[in-house]
Amino acid sequence: MERFLVAAVASVLAIRVFLRLTGYPQIGGSGLHIAHMLWGGILMLASIIILLSFLNSAAHWWAAVTGGVGFGTFIDEVGKFVTSDHNYFFQPAVSMIYVTFILIFLAVRSIHRGQTYSREEYLGNALKQAEEVVLHDLDEEERLRVMAYLELSDPHNPLVAAIKFALTVAPLRPPAPPSLFGRAKRLLQRFYYYVAGFWWFPFLVIAFFIGQLIIKLIYVFIIIFFIGLGWEQILSVRVIGRIAERMVNLSFVDWAEIVSWLLSGMCVFCGVALMRRSRVSALEWFKRSIFVSILLTQVFAFYKEQFSALLGLFFNIAILAVLHFVIKRERAARPLTITAPPIES
Repeated sequence: MERFLVAAVASVLAIRVFLRLTGYPQIGGSGLHIAHMLWGGILMLASIIILLSFLNSAAHWWAAVTGGVGFGTFIDEVGKFVTSDHNYFFQPAVSMIYVTFILIFLAVRSIHRGQTYSREEYLGNALKQAEEVVLHDLDEEERLRVMAYLELSDPHNPLVAAIKFALTVAPLRPPAPPSLFGRAKRLLQRFYYYVAGFWWFPFLVIAFFIGQLIIKLIYVFIIIFFIGLGWEQILSVRVIGRIAERMVNLSFVDWAEIVSWLLSGMCVFCGVALMRRSRVSALEWFKRSIFVSILLTQVFAFYKEQFSALLGLFFNIAILAVLHFVIKRERAARPLTITAPPIES
């Protein structure tokens, strides 16, 4: 699902950049226009054919990427199909595309989080993963995962003993040498444990998120109140009156952007208050503030600024990735009891 979403987002961005650079060419002629939505449908059809025709994990990988590119190519033309004049440049279209991706992400998370799996489901996933034995593509990590699934399956089922025996005698794929990404990740982990031991580290985290909140406030304030006024009016002594007049005439999008910023700020202040008591709890609140920015604030930013809002989105995603890494390291430093491995999908 991650590959699907990444491929879909990348395809939308690539199409928009390509069309902008080439002057929005049209395929067809003599009154015909072959919209790239059709190419998206063909790619989604190809992903379905791959899933129905092949069993190995490589097929799942190709289907996810092909289907993601196809869906992104399809949804990019949503503006044409929600307007009577088939307006590809319909202003809310970019925001609608973004909301679609957010809803897909939330739907996937709701499916995969908080589920209680039965013994039959663990056995079914073990059987599915054990297909790699037949293809001579099973590595040690996959073998350990299948063994964990089998431990949570019904021990009286004869398939459990049979799969365990097959895993013990099956040849494993030799481990791949550590990649550049893996080495960089281990180096980053060691650096984090080193820095996190200093007394000033929590204050650095707090200062970063408060600073980020202040910058966001200034940005929202400028976008809502000062864009379009001009320097003469901004520097005028009557600027306070103009701001008050602007407050009265704020649109729904402006108010929504302000409210989402306030929600994000509340999460930051909760994190600051909890930093002394629990570093993990504070980081979780900081993470919630970024989620509010991604799920709410960015929706209205895309509505108003179109694709120029991508810079803020990439910045928020980068912060979210760092927070995910830091929270994982903080939890790894404490003893945890893991009752079941996650089922892959």
